[in-house]
Amino acid sequence: MTTLIVDDDPFVIKLLTRQLASLGVTGIEGHADSSAALAAIADNLAAITLLFCDLQMPGVDGIEIVRHLASLGYRGGLVLISGEDARILNSASELARVLKLNVLTALQKPVTVAHLGDVLTKLAAMPTGTLAAPRAARRTYNGDEITQALTRGEIIVYAQPQVSFADRHLVGVEMLARWQHPQDGLVFPDQFIAEAEAAGLMDAFTQSVLRASLRSAAAWASLGLHPQISVNISMDNLISTGLVAMVEAELNQTGIPASQLTLEVTESRVMQNEAAALDVLLRLRLKRIGLSIDDFGTGHSSLAQLRDLPFSELKIDRGFVHGAAHDLARGSICSASMRLARELGLSVVAEGVEDQPDWDYARIAGCDIAQGYFVARPMPPEKLPAWLTDWNAQR
Repeated sequence: MTTLIVDDDPFVIKLLTRQLASLGVTGIEGHADSSAALAAIADNLAAITLLFCDLQMPGVDGIEIVRHLASLGYRGGLVLISGEDARILNSASELARVLKLNVLTALQKPVTVAHLGDVLTKLAAMPTGTLAAPRAARRTYNGDEITQALTRGEIIVYAQPQVSFADRHLVGVEMLARWQHPQDGLVFPDQFIAEAEAAGLMDAFTQSVLRASLRSAAAWASLGLHPQISVNISMDNLISTGLVAMVEAELNQTGIPASQLTLEVTESRVMQNEAAALDVLLRLRLKRIGLSIDDFGTGHSSLAQLRDLPFSELKIDRGFVHGAAHDLARGSICSASMRLARELGLSVVAEGVEDQPDWDYARIAGCDIAQGYFVARPMPPEKLPAWLTDWNAQR
């Protein structure tokens, strides 16, 4: 592989080269001139597997190089390094991730051999083909296509388990919408939800997802499993007074008790009619249906919603949970959100628990429920019982 180091300090380049060589890395090139580095990147893009980039450089700075890498479609691993404070490094990392670059980590100077060892471990763990695979254009779908999918029953659900931090028992399952497209395979919601909202299809879409979710719950009930069922609803659904009647009808149809259902509300856009939303949410809570504020801390969710709306659960977004054990800003936001929820009497779900440090941090911080790849990836509903058998054996 080719490793490229871009830093205006020749001593840093020499030190990193020596440290990487001690770990068995060969093919290392260093550039103290960032303009020359850009030319080298353009000429050898496909061959560069790992790139270290300083942020603070004269002339072309590290942020410009990050932007250039994104425009070229760089697919290798990226490590940002700087003597600047951690918040600047974190912001630069977030920018690179938004630009779809493979950020392995961000390191404050001086960089140690142990840091570099972690970098190489993360590089080796990148999925096969990631480094060389071209970026496929993401397709989106229009309202007519989504309407046809609903009519043909192509909208299905996957199940992601939620377990208690206290004893690791299964306590809930979030039901996630998927589109089983006849030509494109499994399509994820970020490719069609915005279009469904724009086309005014969210009422029909939500009913389809809720029905499939409750049918799965009924099948699990026949096996003696009664986890809490969480289903996402849109802000568009909350301006419809027919939502409550629809939910009741679907519950009655499957025999699932209202108290076993939680509706997750994500404010992906500003609430248009607060009175109507409060009307619907209050009626749902009076019927003992749980309400969760999803992805708390992102979008338009705010302290005002916690104050005014009758939520029973708060879900902390994965962007604050994953990596919180090693990131002061994420950890502070995560812990503060948990304390706030507890003081308001809400149960707390940590999304994005992807490894042991995430689990340990959220558990010690006092979170109630874990959800994420460390527990399980989303799966077809019929696979949940087998997963639970394996999970209980490990537990």
